[in-house]
Amino acid sequence: MNEKTQRVIAEVAAILSDARRVVVLTGAGASAESGVATFRDAQTGLWSRFDAQRLASQAGFRDDPGLVWGWYMHRLAMVEVAEPNPGHHALAALAGEVAALTLITQNVDDLHERAGSPHVLHLHGHIARFHCNECGAAYYLQPEDRVASLPPVCHLCNGYVRPSVVWFGEMLPDRVLTAAWRAAEQCDVFLVVGTSGIVYPAAQLPIVAHNHGAQVVEINTEPSMLSESVDYVLLGPSGQILPDVLAEVRSRRS
Repeated sequence: MNEKTQRVIAEVAAILSDARRVVVLTGAGASAESGVATFRDAQTGLWSRFDAQRLASQAGFRDDPGLVWGWYMHRLAMVEVAEPNPGHHALAALAGEVAALTLITQNVDDLHERAGSPHVLHLHGHIARFHCNECGAAYYLQPEDRVASLPPVCHLCNGYVRPSVVWFGEMLPDRVLTAAWRAAEQCDVFLVVGTSGIVYPAAQLPIVAHNHGAQVVEINTEPSMLSESVDYVLLGPSGQILPDVLAEVRSRRS
């Protein structure tokens, strides 16, 4: 780690230690470090022939429900074998070192929860949860569903079951988005971790925080659309940088 990065980490740890409310927004980069391919990067092998938007839209599900179901069972299997990385664990631990922390994620996996973070706000839903595409009733995945050629059908209306994720053209869950927006408005420090800053409305949250007086910190492997408008930028894997930030926060308390 170079001297500049060490200095920025120390400055970020200082503002975190003094903050009354901290918000963290994580994106695909955080999960990619655990081996979960980003949505478009996963378009390999069998899936390379298909447009990502067709595999994650109502139109695609209507045209070929079996194809979409197979894609999501493939994605679910990938998530289930992944393990939380040091960045996930550092964020879970950081919640115990600051006054209050709200964790918001664009990811549909449960890696934050498995690392020990409770009450995660999932903007884009959960890949391991399912509901009827017609009536909305919850559905619990059965072993045989994983290899079925078609999605299971709802026990109430016989509609096809789908994963409880947000598809292209769909609105984000209102309750979750409202909670995330309120947290951004009220925080003192906003951490942006592993996100490109191009997917809205999530990309607007750090801007909202900044406009309400928060200091915004970006942790990314490369500069993003947000880099020029944030207060601090730490370039590198979040699985390396976040544990260093955590260690610095803890050292200030000792």
